[in-house]
Amino acid sequence: MTEYEHYEAVVVGAGPGGAAAAAALAKQGIETLVLERGADAGAKNVSGGLIYAEEWAPYTIDDLFPGFREAAAERPVEEYYIHNIAGENVKTFDLDRIHHRGTEWCDAVLRRRMDSWLAERVHEMTRETGGGLLTDVRVNGLLREGGTIVGVTCDELDPIEADVVIAADGVNSELARDAGLMDWDDPDDWFQGVKAVVDMEPEVIDERFDVRPETGSAHLFSGDLFDGVRGGGFLYTNEDSLSIGTVFHLDSLADERAEPHELLDSLLTHPLLDQWLQGEYEEREYAAKLVPDSKRVAHPSPHRGRLLLVGDAAGQMQAQGPIIKGMNHAVTAGGLAAEAVAEAQTRGNVRAAGALYEQKLEDEGVMKRLRPRRYRATRFVSESRPVNRLGRTLVNSRLGAAGLKLFDGLLERSFNSPFVLGMIPDTKMTYVTIPERVGEVLGDPVDGESRVEPPELDDRIGDLTYDVDDPHIEVLDDSFEASGTAVTACPVSAEGFGGGCYREETVQTNGEAERKVSLDTQPCVECGTCAVVADTHWEHPSGGKGVQFEQG
Repeated sequence: MTEYEHYEAVVVGAGPGGAAAAAALAKQGIETLVLERGADAGAKNVSGGLIYAEEWAPYTIDDLFPGFREAAAERPVEEYYIHNIAGENVKTFDLDRIHHRGTEWCDAVLRRRMDSWLAERVHEMTRETGGGLLTDVRVNGLLREGGTIVGVTCDELDPIEADVVIAADGVNSELARDAGLMDWDDPDDWFQGVKAVVDMEPEVIDERFDVRPETGSAHLFSGDLFDGVRGGGFLYTNEDSLSIGTVFHLDSLADERAEPHELLDSLLTHPLLDQWLQGEYEEREYAAKLVPDSKRVAHPSPHRGRLLLVGDAAGQMQAQGPIIKGMNHAVTAGGLAAEAVAEAQTRGNVRAAGALYEQKLEDEGVMKRLRPRRYRATRFVSESRPVNRLGRTLVNSRLGAAGLKLFDGLLERSFNSPFVLGMIPDTKMTYVTIPERVGEVLGDPVDGESRVEPPELDDRIGDLTYDVDDPHIEVLDDSFEASGTAVTACPVSAEGFGGGCYREETVQTNGEAERKVSLDTQPCVECGTCAVVADTHWEHPSGGKGVQFEQG
C-alpha cells in the first residue's frame, strides 16, 4: 500500500465544532491537522447567529478560547422577544425566562469574523503538537483500506492517513454521506435559512433598540407574513449591523412553491421593522444555508469506524419553537469527541473513540436536548391531520378567541416553558395559525408604513464574491417534474428570473412542448437546497472556489 502523510487526528472544517475539537485535542497533546475548504475560515459559513454558553455544558467556546467574547463576538444579547403578526396587528411576548434559563451568556456573532479568529488560535495550538491548519483544501471523501476508514482524500493534496477523523464539515457533509450516516432524501428533515446583514451604526442601534452601548437584543417573528410557509423570521443586533433573516421547513417551502428571497422581503418590509430601520436600508450581504432539524436527524450514533461527526454534520441543531441553538452544541460535541479520542488513545484502542463519544453525548445530556423524548412521544398525535384540523377550527372560533383573551398570561408563560417547547409540533397550526390568531385577537396595530426597499435578487447575487470554478452540481433529471422545485426553493433562483442557478425552460420535443430545468452554478451560494428538492449530483466546489462570504 502507498504510504501517505499520517496524523493522530484530522479535523475537517474550521467552524466552531471543528475549532473546539482541534483545541481540545491539542490540549491533550494529540497531533492534529485541521483542513478547511474556504480560502479563509468563515468564508463558507453562515449562521443566524447566536452562540450560547450554557451552564450544563462541559465545553463552552470561551472555556476553550479565552478572550473569545471580547475579540470575536458582536453584542451580548440580553433581551429576547417574539412578535406574533396578523396583518399590521402585532402581539409581542417577552422570552426573557427561556432565553436566560441555564444560560451563562449569549452573544450575536458573524461567522467570517468569528471563525477567522478561532482559526488563528487553532493554528497556533495545533502547531505545537506537530499539526496545523490548512485552508483552501476540500476534503472530498474517506480514505479506506480493505473497507476500513484510515483517513481522508482531498482535491488539492495527496490522501492523508489518520488514527481518527473528526468531520465538522457542516450541514452538507461529504464525509457523513460517504460513511452512510447522512442522506438528503426527505425535505421534512431540513430547514432553510436565508439572511441579510444590514448596516446600522452602533449608536443608532443603541437608540432604536433601546439597549445600552455594547449590549443587544434578539427578535423572532411568526404569523401570517410568510404566505403560510411553516417557519418564521429573526433579527439580531450586531456591533454595527443587524442580522435579519428567515428560517422555514424545507418541505413547506417546496410545497408552497414559495421563493426564499421574497419571504425575506416580506419581513423586511413589514411596518413593525420600520420602527428600527426607519426607511434606511443598506444590505451588506445576502446568504443562505440548510439547517438540520435535530428532532429528526441528530444522529444517535454519529460515528463509523475511525470517523466521528460533530455539529451540523451530525444533525446537532436544536430548533424547538423559539429555542434556536446550534453552535454551542457543536462546540460541546467537538470537545466531547476530542475527550473520547484521548481516552481511547490512553486505552490503546483508538477505534473505541466513536462508542465513547456516543456515550458522552448521552451522559452529558446533549442528545436529550437535540431529540427530546416528549416530542417523539407526542408527535404522532400532535402532528396528525385530524388533530390539526380540529385545532385550527377551535383556534379560529369565537370560543378560541375568548380563550386567548382569558389565558393571555398563560400563553406567554408557555412560550417560556422548556417542557412545552420540548413537545411543540412542527405544523402549520403552530407556526402560522396560532401566532396569527394571537396577533389578531390580542395584538395592537403598528403605526405607519414601511419605507424599506430591499435590493433586487440580481443585485444581491452581484454583490457576493465568487471565485468561479468548474460546475460542482449536475442535474441528473432535467424534467420539471423531477427538478422544477429548485426553481423556486433555491434562494438565488426564482420563476421568470434568468440570473440565478435554476431556470425553467420550454423545449420542443417531437412537436410537443416540454418543461425542462437548466442550471448555472456560477451564482450558487452552496446551501444544498437543490440536492434535497431536485434530482442532482451535488458536491462542494474545490478548495477556495465558489462563493466567499464576507460576513457569514
